[in-house]
Amino acid sequence: MERFKIGELASAAGVSRDTVRYYERAGLLPSPDRSGAGYRLYSDSDLLRLKFVRSSQGLGFTLAEAGELLALQTSDIAGASAALQITRDKIRRAVTRVEELNQIRAILEELAAAYPTDAPTGDCPMLAFISAKPPTAAAKTRKAEGGTP
Repeated sequence: MERFKIGELASAAGVSRDTVRYYERAGLLPSPDRSGAGYRLYSDSDLLRLKFVRSSQGLGFTLAEAGELLALQTSDIAGASAALQITRDKIRRAVTRVEELNQIRAILEELAAAYPTDAPTGDCPMLAFISAKPPTAAAKTRKAEGGTP
């Protein structure tokens, strides 16, 4: 079994050392063994866990969801149906997000078409729209889910 110091693990997974430490604090990686000099020592299984989390993030899963999937992967009693439920929930949220993005695109296209040429910023339709529009429910939901507001 190979042993990695934090920098080696981070490099092998394509992340920063801070990311590794953050994942430890979040419980996505177990606390590593320590060398006699106090260096963190990680195993091959830690590298696989780290890559699993990064891969799940690439599919749009949050860190909390990645943790749930990790727990399912290492469970002796969980069935694939639990992972399927998480996946279906993610699909539903993705469909909703695509619809929201299409609405945003339509609004932006409409505002861009209304731009006056060589007008002062006081006549800018985008700035007026943003000033008059309250935050959307979708933005509040994304913020609550830990995403970008």
